[in-house]
Amino acid sequence: MARRTRRAELRKAVAREAAWLLYTGQAREYKMAKEMAAESLGARILPSNLEVALELDRLADELEGPERAERLIEMRREALEVMRALRPFWPRLVGSVWRGIAHRGSDIDIEVFCDEPRQVLEALKGAGFRITRSEVVEKQEEGQLVTCHHIYLALPSGREVEVIVRPEAMRSVARRCEVFGDIIRGLSIGGLEALLREDPLRKFLPERQG
Repeated sequence: MARRTRRAELRKAVAREAAWLLYTGQAREYKMAKEMAAESLGARILPSNLEVALELDRLADELEGPERAERLIEMRREALEVMRALRPFWPRLVGSVWRGIAHRGSDIDIEVFCDEPRQVLEALKGAGFRITRSEVVEKQEEGQLVTCHHIYLALPSGREVEVIVRPEAMRSVARRCEVFGDIIRGLSIGGLEALLREDPLRKFLPERQG
């Protein structure tokens, strides 16, 4: 029993350290953060991405206090403004701002579906958003190599928006979250409008986490 307790404590300590590395920007990916944390603590245990994400959420609450909730509402409102400019491309809010666990260093992630990324760029420029850069990213998803265009915007607030342009055929494809393990549902324009009216601080986490 003592050994099991010690193992659980060590696992939690690694998750906490990994969360700190992610929060402070010393690591950008969960895998790297966990490996760095385990090495620094002399542990061979690696927690799950979910464990690290929940520790990151708790850490942000502790360090940011009430301003964190205010920032989340602001970021969701900013996301809605961008999404309205992208209405023809079925925009969907995803990532930490959708989840409700955004912290001080988070950006706003919005997915759209279009086979011509230039159309998305033109829509953003036409709406007056400042585009800082764009890039093509190839990534394995659900066993397939998917090519997406990523467009980055700088908002007047100083926050960044990442618009991920996915092929139109992917609109109906269910994808599982690498961190939380559930299906990425996100929020449409209508869903986000309703959320901001009714429950602007709601979190979207797997049911087993409450």
